[in-house]
Amino acid sequence: MRNDSVSNRRPAIAVVVGLLVALAVITPLAWLINTRDWGILVMFVVPFAVWGLIWLGRRLAEWAGVGPPP
Repeated sequence: MRNDSVSNRRPAIAVVVGLLVALAVITPLAWLINTRDWGILVMFVVPFAVWGLIWLGRRLAEWAGVGPPP
């Protein structure tokens, strides 16, 4: 019974973790791009950050046991 309750919470945990990581990655990047003269150079990092977030989202979806959208 305990395993069922944990597996039911996995999608919610995955969403919360994904949102927190995205906020922690995107906010500093956006702030640096907006406020620093050299921030334009950070734009070269953004595609890799987005790729990493997509990768993390797929791993979290696998962990949560959620299949691909229909």
